[in-house]
Amino acid sequence: MHRMNHLSRRRLLQGTGIALALPAFESVAGGSTKDAEPPKRLVCVGNHLGFYPGNFFPQLSGKDYVATSTLEPLENHRDDLTVFSNLDHGLNGGHKAVEGFLTGIKKAEAAGFPRKNISLDQVAAEHVGSATRFPSIHTGIAEGTDMCWTRSGVRIPPVSNPAQLFRALFVGSPKSQLEEQRKQLMHRASVLDALRDSAATLQRTLNAADRQKLDQYLTSVRDVERRLRMSQEWLDRAKPESPIKEVRDEERQHIDEVALLYDLIALALQTDSTRVATLETGLGFRTSELDLGSYHGLSHHGKSSGRIGQLQVIESFLTQKLSDFITRLKEAAVFKDTLIVFGSGMSDGSSHSNRNLPVLLAGGGFEHRGHVVCPSEQYRRLPLCNLWLSVLQWFGVEAEEFGRSTGTFSLMQIG
Repeated sequence: MHRMNHLSRRRLLQGTGIALALPAFESVAGGSTKDAEPPKRLVCVGNHLGFYPGNFFPQLSGKDYVATSTLEPLENHRDDLTVFSNLDHGLNGGHKAVEGFLTGIKKAEAAGFPRKNISLDQVAAEHVGSATRFPSIHTGIAEGTDMCWTRSGVRIPPVSNPAQLFRALFVGSPKSQLEEQRKQLMHRASVLDALRDSAATLQRTLNAADRQKLDQYLTSVRDVERRLRMSQEWLDRAKPESPIKEVRDEERQHIDEVALLYDLIALALQTDSTRVATLETGLGFRTSELDLGSYHGLSHHGKSSGRIGQLQVIESFLTQKLSDFITRLKEAAVFKDTLIVFGSGMSDGSSHSNRNLPVLLAGGGFEHRGHVVCPSEQYRRLPLCNLWLSVLQWFGVEAEEFGRSTGTFSLMQIG
């Protein structure tokens, strides 16, 4: 019993054999897509190594800023995005603090916050609930950037194989595989039943503090049970037809995976397979389109003009792909109801700084402001979580706080 009291929620859930690591492949129950109002959609894009500040932030504030090299590929969408300066979470720790980009909280300190270290995208996914086949999908290049976290404090690794993501979205499973999945769901449900019964017995022997801890464990269990019920309801529902030909594993070395993952996210949104998606660019990011050395090595530029110039090429490549994605969403007539969060939990990779993070928002029907320069004085600084709270409220989440928020972000208005 003493050991049970000190188990983390993550370890308890892992002990059940429930795979929380890939919620993108656990279907959820469906509702009508013919709502009176178009559904809100959220896409979060994070880059582990940040963006060199001199290449990212404009010198002027407002709508008439001169685009930097990183923002120049987005010029066609200038009226549909806002760049923010002087926002961060007040975190330190270099690479380790990048994990707090969408949470405002490092995992090690999560216990002191009401929502723990759940990430922005996962709060939105919980709000979507049973409306789509996938509550959220998570994609990435290389190992990602530890950006997405469940309410249970479990990191969600990205799917880095476009062919795997394509199959999940559009390729139906054979009957034999469906039956095996059904059996697995039944087994997992029985394990959860046993865990819940054991916890109920244990609860009678615990003091108030330990009962509260156990209640947190059971909240996580209930969330898993909900996902399992949704999975069972979606098993026999046909997947949508793909408007593009199937992506195959053997083609990966010949394609631009960043662009392809963006395309698959766009298709997932268009088909209402999900309303929440993420894309992460990890430390090992490489692409055949760029004949450059190690991206991680270049991020340690030491103010070398040559390395900063090469970073300029990589960062422009990433924002060009974002620009192409926005264009595609506009062509599909879903951009106005889709809000894109783009940035990083790292500012300058060379100094490993987590201050003054590169952040922009695009779409969402906002009255965009160009370049918003937030107060830089320490006593007047605004937490980045204030912006995240406003994003959640735009999405429809009835929340009054998120992470380190002190209120909503009053500089943004919905048009």
